Amino acid sequence: MAVIRVVLADDQLLVRSGFAALLRVEPGITVVGEADDGETAVAVVAETVPDVVLMDVRMPGLDGIEATRRIVADERLSGVRVLMLTTFDLDEYVFDALRAGASGFLLKHTAPADLLQAVRVVAAGDALLSPSVTRRLIAEFTARPSSSLPRAEGSAFTEREHEVVQRVARGMSNEEIAREFFISPATVRTHVSRAMGKVHARDRAQLVVFAYRTGMVRA
Repeated sequence: MAVIRVVLADDQLLVRSGFAALLRVEPGITVVGEADDGETAVAVVAETVPDVVLMDVRMPGLDGIEATRRIVADERLSGVRVLMLTTFDLDEYVFDALRAGASGFLLKHTAPADLLQAVRVVAAGDALLSPSVTRRLIAEFTARPSSSLPRAEGSAFTEREHEVVQRVARGMSNEEIAREFFISPATVRTHVSRAMGKVHARDRAQLVVFAYRTGMVRA
């Protein structure tokens, strides 16, 4: 079984130590590095090339959003997934973090079992988006002038891929989409994967951002 390699970036030692202690005793997960600011986080990630980074949004100096942007921009780190750590699910920076390339967000007071599940979900290439974040994505893009929302290039997707992407952007799970179209979840995953490849989305979160940014989905 492949071991999920994690880097922790948080300026609060207590939070970082707590997460590290939990992750280190979990089979199949190992902590390969820690950082207490964004600059250090980028350096540690470049050195260790983990599968997942638990990145605090607010850190001194270089914040988590800019650190995420730098990690995502590095082609050598294309397999690294960033999971943002926030204090509140209404953190004003969550949306910017997703736009910067984060694969989702996690509340700092998340239950241990949910933290472990989140790491596994993100490591597998899926997005960790709650309904509240999806609603905020909708609100962010629909609040902009229509001229700032170019139409999607419909020819890029097949008809079914287009339908699946629309439902992914509305927060539906693979299982829910599969039930609607009377297909298997595996087939939905295939459609999602192909759509991600066509728009060069790193993961499901980026596919959602693409759908709203291009006007493929509107409230």
